[in-house]
Amino acid sequence: MKRGDRSEPPNRDQENELRLQGYELIAGIDEAGRGALAGPVVAAAVILPSCHHPTWLGLVRDSKQLSPGKRQLLFDLISKEAVAVGVGSIGAPVIDSINILEATKVAMTMAVENLHRRPSFLLIDGITLPLCPTPQKGITGGDRRCTSIACASIVAKVTRDRIMEGFGEAYPGYGFARHKGYGTLGHILSLERQGPSPVHRLSFAPVKRLGARQFPYRGEER
Repeated sequence: MKRGDRSEPPNRDQENELRLQGYELIAGIDEAGRGALAGPVVAAAVILPSCHHPTWLGLVRDSKQLSPGKRQLLFDLISKEAVAVGVGSIGAPVIDSINILEATKVAMTMAVENLHRRPSFLLIDGITLPLCPTPQKGITGGDRRCTSIACASIVAKVTRDRIMEGFGEAYPGYGFARHKGYGTLGHILSLERQGPSPVHRLSFAPVKRLGARQFPYRGEER
């Protein structure tokens, strides 16, 4: 079995190697919502304790591999026992103006800045942050391979899900609480019926196609 396979849990090898090099506070960073049609992209940064290995770390996986209940449980444990947790969020208007990749980088940089402890090294899922001066490494499939990145994926996912549930109340008729802004059939049909809401990403297809029709958000038809 190759390391990084979906059936193999993430590990702390990357963090341990960096600590041997003298880096102490190592932050794992990941995002949620990059591929959604609506809502923000949310990033999280998590610094795990170096000398404490709680048993619940064995339950940690990439957030996409966990049930909502297990994500919530682990979110609470991470929030309580991590050395530091930071979150950054960039909304749809900025995503439309600078593109989703750049918005993801901004959200990740915000998450690092919102840590109450300054990290000495960053482990980032998939990309690097050129404007962030902290030493760093991008890891392809990092949310499946690296425990601290997997923890960040859980924090980002739970945080974003809560935001989308709030949007579900603010903008009824789209089902945001169910699909969290992703392009499900039900979501597409609601877009066809109601047009884009204020939290839709107008630069994303099929929202862009519908947005070109320039009809205002009407809310849920009753």
